[in-house]
Amino acid sequence: MTATDPTSAAPASAPTIHPIPSGTRDVLPDEMRELRAITARALEVFQAAGYGEVQTPALEYEDTLARGDVRGAPPAYRLFDEQGRVLVLRSDMTVPIARLVATRYASAEPPLRLCYLAHAYRGVRPQRAQPREFLQAGIELIGAPAPQGTAEALTLLCDVLDAVGLADYRIGFGDVGLYQALLDGFDVRDEARERILAELVTRDFVGLEREVGMLALPAGAAEQLVRVPQLRGGPEVLSGLDGPAGEAAEGLRGVHALLEPRVARRLIFDLGLVRELGYYTGAIFQVYDPALGVPIGGGGRYDELLGRFGRPLPAVGFALTVERLHVALAGEERGERA
Repeated sequence: MTATDPTSAAPASAPTIHPIPSGTRDVLPDEMRELRAITARALEVFQAAGYGEVQTPALEYEDTLARGDVRGAPPAYRLFDEQGRVLVLRSDMTVPIARLVATRYASAEPPLRLCYLAHAYRGVRPQRAQPREFLQAGIELIGAPAPQGTAEALTLLCDVLDAVGLADYRIGFGDVGLYQALLDGFDVRDEARERILAELVTRDFVGLEREVGMLALPAGAAEQLVRVPQLRGGPEVLSGLDGPAGEAAEGLRGVHALLEPRVARRLIFDLGLVRELGYYTGAIFQVYDPALGVPIGGGGRYDELLGRFGRPLPAVGFALTVERLHVALAGEERGERA
């Protein structure tokens, strides 16, 4: 796979006199053809599984997105409409689809199977070279409870990654409630809790140990808060957990038991997996590939989000960042490892 079109690119000596906003980029014809091939195959897989494609506005009212608790992925841009209401560019597709389901499918019999191909926009620190604008391909399965709905989403995730040709990927699999239960058990609240979870989102275990050390907890409690989120591996890592954390672990076992071997072998149980978006309520997952040093995509359960829009339904979904998937495919072809 290529990333540029030498017939269309400007000469190397040409000055850059018309810069584009940080976190955005131009896409040239060769790369565009490859991205289109990926997205076409993804949509074929989604639609073959019974998922209908939807589209929502790139702009949403700020108070609509606020219902989704997207504080971990703040909007990149705000503006005002002619009535003075605040508009923002969507930061993901899950919240807009929750709004869509509650309003356009208010009486439709679940489950609802929806898919999309859409750009999302995030506020990032430019010096970290993170994208503000990126293309997502994903699904939302509305009205399908765990564990069956989660197993369906994981199976479809593997189906689409296999279909586009990614070979070496693995899926980190955890539960947002597991570590939360440990924090509850040791009465870790408010700002201290937020700082600890922020370290887990970035996988900074040194920072995690520092934050836990500041809590003045008994040695055994502090040791658990540092050790448990570093447990990764097969189903055996779920052993030894009890109470609410044990209930979350049992939920993960229930999903695992429903998966075909070809899907189950892709999973890595990760007891420290935390995703930045605040609407997740249960099982969560992220896609990794050795050819890329960042997650390609992810998803999870958000069983309370639809209720915030007036139609309480369990739900699960995932999104793949198409540009990252493209880079990972190219890296696998070259035999690279991040």
